[in-house]
Amino acid sequence: MSVAEKTENAVAAQSQQWSTIQRVILPHSGQMETLPLYVDAGLAVSAAVESEDGLVSRREAVMSSAKVLAAQTPAHADDVLSRESLIVRPGERVSFGTYFNAFAASYWRRWTTVRDIRLSVRTSGQGHVSVYKSNARGSLQHVATTKVSDKDALTNFDLSLNPFGDGGWYWFDVAGGAGDFQFQGAEWQTEAERRIEGSLTVEITTMNKQSYCINNLELLAADPDCLKNVRELIVVDQGSLKVTDADGFVEVAEALAGKLRIINQDNLGGSGGFARGMYEAVQNGSDYVLLLDDDVVLETESIERMITFADFCKKPTIVGGHMFDLHDRNILHTFGETIDAYSIKPAEPNPGQRMRHDFSQSNLRQTSWMHRRVDVDYNGWWMCLIPTEVIREIGLSLPVFIKWDDQEYGVRAKAAGFPTVSLPGSAVWHISWIDKDDSVDWQAYFHARNRYIYALLHSPYRRAGGLFEHAFKTDVKHLMSMQYFTVQARMRAMQDLLRGPDVLHEILATKLGEIRQLGTEFTETQFHSELEDFPALKSHKMPRRGKSLRPPSYVTLAPWAARNVLRQLVKPVNDVNQEHPEAFLAHQDNKWWRISQFDSALVSKADGTSVSWYKRDPRKVRQAITSSGLVYSDLLRNWNKLSAEYREALPRITSMEQWGKTFAAHSEKSEK
Repeated sequence: MSVAEKTENAVAAQSQQWSTIQRVILPHSGQMETLPLYVDAGLAVSAAVESEDGLVSRREAVMSSAKVLAAQTPAHADDVLSRESLIVRPGERVSFGTYFNAFAASYWRRWTTVRDIRLSVRTSGQGHVSVYKSNARGSLQHVATTKVSDKDALTNFDLSLNPFGDGGWYWFDVAGGAGDFQFQGAEWQTEAERRIEGSLTVEITTMNKQSYCINNLELLAADPDCLKNVRELIVVDQGSLKVTDADGFVEVAEALAGKLRIINQDNLGGSGGFARGMYEAVQNGSDYVLLLDDDVVLETESIERMITFADFCKKPTIVGGHMFDLHDRNILHTFGETIDAYSIKPAEPNPGQRMRHDFSQSNLRQTSWMHRRVDVDYNGWWMCLIPTEVIREIGLSLPVFIKWDDQEYGVRAKAAGFPTVSLPGSAVWHISWIDKDDSVDWQAYFHARNRYIYALLHSPYRRAGGLFEHAFKTDVKHLMSMQYFTVQARMRAMQDLLRGPDVLHEILATKLGEIRQLGTEFTETQFHSELEDFPALKSHKMPRRGKSLRPPSYVTLAPWAARNVLRQLVKPVNDVNQEHPEAFLAHQDNKWWRISQFDSALVSKADGTSVSWYKRDPRKVRQAITSSGLVYSDLLRNWNKLSAEYREALPRITSMEQWGKTFAAHSEKSEK
């Protein structure tokens, strides 16, 4: 019997007892810029800096990371042979202590029944395999090293999850010897029994994003392993540019072997599309639904990882994937999110967490704060797996079009005893928030209204704690920034909030059009692609002492703000700047303290495609302050009554029955 046959028999015998819960993977051939997310190189060192309180100063972290980076060498993209194998050069070390390939031991320890695992590594040639672990502080600890020399070697390491109560990971390195050495694949395995072996419905909500949808369908079709537990793949198409009309649709539909279904419905927003996915998953008998945004690029292995983790969870659990920046693919949006219950806004769940972490600058082994387990309130619906048992018990999404639907659902599920886990190693690439204007464009209506709906349903504080104070400050900033449409949209949101919960389904398909129509009345929402489309810049005043504008200090902020609010209210606009913009501001320079100094200015859009003209108007400021005062007074006076109404209506407006009526009224009768 050959060595290869012996290895195959050993793998077969092992598979009878051990099941794979995470496969080690490498990037697709066209995505080598993401290599730092899959494989690392260099010495086995960590950048943990410990102190008595467990915190690390930014200066200490930077200095420690710099020392580590100086010892690192980049992995070689041309050594990658396939999704599972690569060449290890003589004398060099390759580490799988990376985002996609390290084993998130503390998450499995906390949320699943798994307590012991096995790492099984396949290699060819002479070299070494070394296993490491970390604790919640990010300190590296060597576990074991095995020398391998066979042409085809299978090396196993049996490992315990018991030490990982607060955090920590397992990972392994492979080091080349004097001759040829190849890494041929590895799996993290367990003997534990699954709570269930679940089936899955994958749902993509789309609105005129044909190319994104076709790309993701092609990725899924090319990776049949990720579809083995998928009962149905549903695209809820809410746009005018239909996915079925896109180039490549016929071919990808055939490749998906009858699993694909297209549902055409009116634009009910993200909440309407995702609720449709929930609804259909319950109807077709799936154990889970996986909700996906349309403007993402999938790491398809994430699907199998998420459903596997959910199967092993102690109880039905929502499992979310992380979000990387689609345009800068090694940057992670956040490692996990919670809701600040007092101010009703997203908050970081631990003191050391960093937003927009760049793995190409500091990989997992060098990022100490990432080794502490992060427990969350919710996961964004760019990629989120929800058990249908949860849906049957607590209902579907709120009918709120977009914004705060995923946050509210996670908190509602948590209150009912169903946790959410943001699972490391599972992710999509998505357009970053910094490339969007969603806080000031038509989405401002939904941001404001839905945040207040969340507060009415879930705030533990009297009259929503600090929500009204934050809303007032936000309105003042928008008014000082000449963003009058934004304030009017927020006021319209409060007026609709006062109408009560039973109108939410009624206005779901019409409110977007109304808000966009409102926007036509304001110059800052009218965009042109070229600066030459506007009158020439003319300024009637020069910067004080020739210096550029600077933000006020904490000491001068109050008097400075008072003077500027008074200026916005009563000072007439200079005649010149009624006809000519005074300055041009790039989007990243459009800060409230800067733009408030001008009578008018051209401002570029977040994505850089166009420009609009902001014009100061004291009359609009006075009208907005008067109307906002009246609306907020009504809200405060009726807060307790409204809260009772929304909480009483929640089971009804999120029910299968109510959503079923909405879908019937806004869907095509025939579905492809």
